[in-house]
Amino acid sequence: MQDRLVTIFGGGGFVGRYVAQELLSRGVRVRIAERNPGNAVRIKPLGGLGQTQLMSADITKPISVARAVEGAYAVINLVGILNGKFDAVQRAGAETVARAAADSGAQAFVQVSAIGADAASESAYGRSKGEGENAVLAAFPGATIIRPSIIFGREDQFLNRFAQLIRIAPVVPVISGGTKFQPVYVVDVARAIALATLDPATHGGKTYELGGPEVLSMEQINRWLATAIGRSKLFVPVPASAAAALAMVPGGPITRDQLKMLARDNVVAADSQGFADLGIAPTPMAAVADAWLVQYRKYGRFAGRAEA
Repeated sequence: MQDRLVTIFGGGGFVGRYVAQELLSRGVRVRIAERNPGNAVRIKPLGGLGQTQLMSADITKPISVARAVEGAYAVINLVGILNGKFDAVQRAGAETVARAAADSGAQAFVQVSAIGADAASESAYGRSKGEGENAVLAAFPGATIIRPSIIFGREDQFLNRFAQLIRIAPVVPVISGGTKFQPVYVVDVARAIALATLDPATHGGKTYELGGPEVLSMEQINRWLATAIGRSKLFVPVPASAAAALAMVPGGPITRDQLKMLARDNVVAADSQGFADLGIAPTPMAAVADAWLVQYRKYGRFAGRAEA
């Protein structure tokens, strides 16, 4: 393992930091490729001396990508955006990374996509993710595709975002309250990515959809959060027409494309491969989220009565 070098594009982000930590714990050398390598400085102390490299790279610039994959045993692409030039990043960018990995002689490639990726999707996000998967497999046929549902963890922009809203808002509006999700713990996703990366003979050419042990609607997630942080709130469903109007507001709480994505459930398909095929038991939210949701309680960790 110590002789293996894995390049992680987007390794300084939320999921990337956990992927890097998982690989470093297995003795693998890691190269973090970021537009701003300073974002990944915190990863350095997670490994041994010289085990982590930081490199400047932009997946829309092929020369920088080729330099970042040079000598790598495996390449992971985690780069994704929620707004902006979807095609340039999530289709063309993914293809650039996969092609560079193939040209460099890498033995494994892992493309982190998302449940809902579909080249025929009405959503630009979902369409670019689907087209990105197709482009990756054309350039690197043995690639592994990882499709997680919504990812939660200590630094996420999911549970934390809604918990903050529930904490401060007297009334909590819920958009697309009936849409179902299968929230998945970032540590479990990172472990799945590491396994696929280090064992391409078993996982290469396969697609894994990753979801947690619970399927919850958007409204159920909000209500669960309110209970977890000890807040009694009134939840008000936002009518479709009002949600569409909000999506038209620049800088509003939701974009038109995100609203299109919310029209479909974000859960693992019944016939897909997933955690079970990777030998991983997914973690429920209640088992770990209390460790960081405590900050949203009225009295923090001192909330509630002390027990004898």
